[in-house]
Amino acid sequence: QVQLVESGGGLVQPGGSLRLSCAASGRFFSIDVMGWYRQAPGKERELVAAFTRGGGTNYGDSVKGRFTILRDVARNAVYLRMNRLNTEDTAVYYCNAVYGGLNYWGQGTQVTVSS
Repeated sequence: QVQLVESGGGLVQPGGSLRLSCAASGRFFSIDVMGWYRQAPGKERELVAAFTRGGGTNYGDSVKGRFTILRDVARNAVYLRMNRLNTEDTAVYYCNAVYGGLNYWGQGTQVTVSS
């Protein structure tokens, strides 16, 4: 059982930056796959950035070069550093973890990019 709690969303102007945090808690040994997804109104949930089982990273095409995913293995936490935000980044951002073959999701945190 894995519980995920996100924080760090909010309102930011275009060109600004935000940092999201996600902490995992519960009864587990270690989580290999953690990452971030987002869902904008009327759109499908999409990958933003994630650590893969082999320790690499995947990024969505629209965020490459602007977003960076970081992790703290000891704290079972992942972070998303978002730079040069634009209005198309407005969405609910969800933390994701894969453990024991199951997908776990946080409650989501709203990121709004607007002037």
